[in-house]
Amino acid sequence: MQTILGANGQIGREVAICLKESFTDDIRLVSRKPQKVNDTDQLFSADLLDPQQALDAVEGSDIVYMTVGLPMDTELWVKQWPILMHNVIEACITHSAKLVYFDNTYMYPQTATPQTETTPFLPNGAKGKVRADIVNELLEAMAQKRIQAVICRAPEFYGPGITQSITNSTIIDNIKAGKKPKVFLRDDTLRSLIYTPDASRAMALLGNTPDAYGQTWHLPADDQRLTYRQFIELAAQIFKVDPSYTVVKNWQLKLGGLFNKTIRDAAELLPRYKVDNIFVSDKFKQRFPEFKVTTFREGLTAIRDEKG
Repeated sequence: MQTILGANGQIGREVAICLKESFTDDIRLVSRKPQKVNDTDQLFSADLLDPQQALDAVEGSDIVYMTVGLPMDTELWVKQWPILMHNVIEACITHSAKLVYFDNTYMYPQTATPQTETTPFLPNGAKGKVRADIVNELLEAMAQKRIQAVICRAPEFYGPGITQSITNSTIIDNIKAGKKPKVFLRDDTLRSLIYTPDASRAMALLGNTPDAYGQTWHLPADDQRLTYRQFIELAAQIFKVDPSYTVVKNWQLKLGGLFNKTIRDAAELLPRYKVDNIFVSDKFKQRFPEFKVTTFREGLTAIRDEKG
């Protein structure tokens, strides 16, 4: 059986679709209030902050996908992420389950230097530090041979459905709602963006590839990196809307942060929008040359055409 923790999120839901299409129909979906994605899915309600519930959620699993997400709340991240990761690691060790962990790049230096799997961690704030801490706990357990795991790291993402990202919330969601998109700080720096269904397909593939374990993998993003200006122009062309947008300056974000906790909690990520973001996924692409990466045009067209 293959189990998805945090199955109600966009990545978790898409992993469930990929597993059913290509690997297995013996799938367990875990969240506090899980909902079926495939007709054959097994539902399991659990609060992973409780170690016993985490043990129960993982029991009987061969492979566990950790796609849990938390709201953009620094205090919540610092308090809950270490507990979540520790409980999941220990549950997988107890039940001899392999772990496939969905990671982000918050712990990387926010510079224009290309990011690879060997890029050192240099977090810019509390959220980046806690993400570095929890992945280091997993890396230590892997090095000690206590667990078989694979780390799947993704850059900023965009996608269909309930995808929650800065690109979706400030650009795509605004375009869909007939509003003017917003860009943080600069519109002329190159962005590395991954389409969420690609991230999920790649995770499912890595989870079912025995020799992928024991490693960190950058999930495959489109190497045709665009600036946000180019991204919005393409999206406007596809959605047939006005391509105008607003660049939100640093002083405006600081002012907004005085009144809006979400903006305040995102402050540590702002330096990455001042420079090119070059996320390199060559390792994955060389290992899986048959994997088709969705282009920006294809991804935005699919988002435009989605139902609901």
